[in-house]
Amino acid sequence: MTTHDGDGTVTDGVDWDAAAAGFDEEPDHGLRDPRVRAAWAARLRTWLPARPGDVLDLGCGTGSLSLLAAEQGHRVTGVDRSPAMVALAREKLVGRDAVFLAGDATAPPVGERRYDAVLVRHVLWTLPEPDRALRHWRDLLRPGGRLVLVEGVWGTVSPVGIPADRLTALLAPLAGRVGVERLSQDPVLWGRDVDDERYAVVAVPD
Repeated sequence: MTTHDGDGTVTDGVDWDAAAAGFDEEPDHGLRDPRVRAAWAARLRTWLPARPGDVLDLGCGTGSLSLLAAEQGHRVTGVDRSPAMVALAREKLVGRDAVFLAGDATAPPVGERRYDAVLVRHVLWTLPEPDRALRHWRDLLRPGGRLVLVEGVWGTVSPVGIPADRLTALLAPLAGRVGVERLSQDPVLWGRDVDDERYAVVAVPD
C-alpha cells in the first residue's frame, strides 16, 4: 500500500538506501545492456535541448539518465532523497560535469539556479500534489527551457501511476507547447515487452 508521510512524499515500504545497491539490476535503471542504453540515449537526445545546457535531474536515482545527458554535453545537477543513491550517482559520473545533491525532488536544494531542462522520471505520480510540483519545476527553468517528464501507469489489478491525459491537463495552464511520446511499444527501452501505459511528455512553458 502506498501512503503519504508527514513531509508530503509517498512511502511504499521501500527503503531506498537499502535498495540502492541492487537498483541498477533493472534493465531500464542501470542501462547496462548496450541496446537499452542506446535506446534511452536516442530518446534523451530528442527530448533535451540540442545545444549543451544545464539539466536538473530530479529523482535521479543512481544517475543513469544523468550520465547519458552528460555524455551528450550537458552540465547535470542530480537530486535524490536517498543518500545511497546519490553516492552511487557520484561514482557513476566521476570526472563528468555533474553535481549530485541529497534532497526532495519537490523542493530541490538548488537555490536561485535555473536550468535549460528539468528531467524527471517516474517521480511525479508518487506526489500528493503533482500540480504544485509542476509549477515549482516550471519556475526552475530559464526562458525557453523545458520539462521532460517520463511517467506511466503500472499494473492491471491495482494500477498506480498518472495517465498521460491527466498529466497533459495539469500542464495545460503552465506550458504553451506540450508533446506526448508513447513509449510502451518500444520494448528495448524496458528490456522486455510491456503492456501498460508508459510515455514521455516534453513541455515548453510560455
